[in-house]
Amino acid sequence: MTQRALERMPVAAPGLPVRPRTIRPGVRLNVRGRSVKLRGLRRAPTGALRWVAILGPGVIASVAGDDAGGIGTVSAIGARYGYQLLWLLVALTLSLAVVQEMAARLGAATGRGLLDLVRERFGIGWAFLAVGVIVLANAGIVVTEFAGIAAGAELIGVTRFVAVPVSAIVIWGLVLFGTYARAERLFLLMTLAFLAYPLAAVLAHPDWGEVIHGAVVPSVHPEPGYLLSVVALIGTSMTPYQQLFQQSAVVERGIAARHYDDERLDAYVGAVLGNLIWAFVIVAAGATLHAAGVTDIQSAAEAAQALQPSAGPAAEVLFSVGLLGASLLAGGVVPVATAYAASEAFGFRKGVGLDFRRAPVFYGLFSVLVAGGAVASLIPGVPLIPLLIGVQTLNGLLLPVVLGFMLLLAGDRRLMGNLRNTPLQSGLGWVTLVAVTIADLALLLSNGPSLV
Repeated sequence: MTQRALERMPVAAPGLPVRPRTIRPGVRLNVRGRSVKLRGLRRAPTGALRWVAILGPGVIASVAGDDAGGIGTVSAIGARYGYQLLWLLVALTLSLAVVQEMAARLGAATGRGLLDLVRERFGIGWAFLAVGVIVLANAGIVVTEFAGIAAGAELIGVTRFVAVPVSAIVIWGLVLFGTYARAERLFLLMTLAFLAYPLAAVLAHPDWGEVIHGAVVPSVHPEPGYLLSVVALIGTSMTPYQQLFQQSAVVERGIAARHYDDERLDAYVGAVLGNLIWAFVIVAAGATLHAAGVTDIQSAAEAAQALQPSAGPAAEVLFSVGLLGASLLAGGVVPVATAYAASEAFGFRKGVGLDFRRAPVFYGLFSVLVAGGAVASLIPGVPLIPLLIGVQTLNGLLLPVVLGFMLLLAGDRRLMGNLRNTPLQSGLGWVTLVAVTIADLALLLSNGPSLV
């Protein structure tokens, strides 16, 4: 090659390859600070599809709440009281939208998790209280997830004494070796079986006049069973885990305060979507179980009967697939999120990317939650539905503690700046806190029996 030819050859800049890399088809979509990579596309989606692609923590948090405990609790409420508590679900949708939006705003304004903020602003003593509440509430949820695994497996002929230990080992191994995120897709796909509830609600031919009446006309009864249903529905719709997840997810995404408007929309969409699913479950259970006089369900097989209008003889199988998927999904996510939040609050190293040696507190707490939940779910003689309702009721009783910290933090101008609570947001938040507290006190003072 001549000297002149060498001089004409392009010279790469320092650190760059001479030959260009092959770029796979894909689109980087940016919407006011939120960025996602959409593979296999040559053009960015427009219109409504653009926003569907970018939806995030709010929708995910609502889907994560549709777990074994929620399905069992809401099915039992629909069977026991028909459509009478739909009005409460409507009110809870507004409250959930306010609370989830507040959690997202806290994450965008501070870039930190809730328990970390509690420790900094209120001291180590209050941080211990907040962490204790979260660990207690989420430990109960983990127990219900493994109980859901046991019930789902038994519906398809697998004993719980095989299904639960195997599931616990699988979940523990997937998280420890960093492959749980891949398995999540399969578990999430299994939960799509619960989309049969909207179809079941329609095919059961409910009296839509009664449904509308139940949704717009409040009915309140002083009996202990009714009060327990109210608190359990609150705990199902507004579980403390959802607020922790919402705030932490916004922090992990690195959403800037100036791009917060899209997060607000996401939180509102998630709140409506999550409770709309519960509404369909109540209508389906009310139109099938309650209408047939089955008002006291004790097992997953009885709860599955609400899907018969859409699934027929395959109702139990469909219900078991959804129950297993939801339980396996939350069985890994909830203990990981709990260990992450508790470790963050006290400055311990945390993260699935680390190993047991570098993050002993994080993995130790995760392991205790998984093992404890699995063992507790194998206690003989514990009926599934009462266990699920009891845990959701516990979530409702502990919710005011989390809401109180959130309201105090979100109203602090020094901490939040321009994103602090407006008078309307603050008012709606405190009304929610007072209403939940009154419901909790009414239940505690009633000292009555359980729902079932």
